[in-house]
Amino acid sequence: MIAPRRFLPSIASLLALEAVDRLGSASAAAEELSLTQSAISRQLKVMEEQLGVALIQRTQMRLQLTPAAREYVETARTALHQLAQASLKLKANPTGGSLHLSILPAFGMHWLAPRLQDFARRHPEVTVNLSTRLQPFDFATEPFDAAIHFGQQDWTGVNYLRIMREDVLPVCAPDLAPKQANSPDWLLTAPLLHLDTRPDAWERWFAAQGMIATGLRGMLFDQFSTMIQATIHGLGVALLPSYLVAQDLQSGRLAPAWDGPSVSLGDYYLVWPKGQTESAPLMSFRDWLLRQVADQPGM
Repeated sequence: MIAPRRFLPSIASLLALEAVDRLGSASAAAEELSLTQSAISRQLKVMEEQLGVALIQRTQMRLQLTPAAREYVETARTALHQLAQASLKLKANPTGGSLHLSILPAFGMHWLAPRLQDFARRHPEVTVNLSTRLQPFDFATEPFDAAIHFGQQDWTGVNYLRIMREDVLPVCAPDLAPKQANSPDWLLTAPLLHLDTRPDAWERWFAAQGMIATGLRGMLFDQFSTMIQATIHGLGVALLPSYLVAQDLQSGRLAPAWDGPSVSLGDYYLVWPKGQTESAPLMSFRDWLLRQVADQPGM
């Protein structure tokens, strides 16, 4: 048994309390929940009697929760959110399991998506739902079972499965590259394009070449896809993953800005929260991903 039933308020009472805390009045809560003000007041009174604790401080201007009730409602809000997500998950795939996966847009589009048909063929019982996130987040407040993470193993509270190393190359439009470049020095004065989730990428790349570069400026992008197009159209030199620009280099739409050794700024990982029961869809996806990685030497 989860807990004595007398300590478990009804969903209706929790929704009323959460709405009053967020909106500040019984009338606003009633409008949002399609109830009357008296119905909201009754739900709050029932909860206070059930728990034996005062929850509401009434002022002339608005209803306010007591300090203890505000702490309580934060937990209740998380629980309600998780319950709503579980219901959506069940509705989306009532006969099997589903996996909610957070992906990075470029990696998801160019590396993961072409391989997902194989996963679907091997595991028709699993529905994979994909959403884009550019930054790490809290698994406790987001509806994801796992995520694709880039960088180092610096996301606390998660398990890691390394997928592949990412090598980056400085590339530009063919007309922007010098006819002969005996060193990467020319890049210090070239228009450099930057990704906002990797603000120190160019400094780290120069450091790998044995050069010190500080205060580098230039256009800022939030995704590789738009940065690649800007690079193709001659707006500057970009530091881009080799797997993303291989076809553009082959077709001549892009050219190497410096034909030196490749540099890695991090790895891609599958991460999932520690301390939670691992679902069957997550285990199936992780095992499949392990086979994908094993089939690609050097990854």
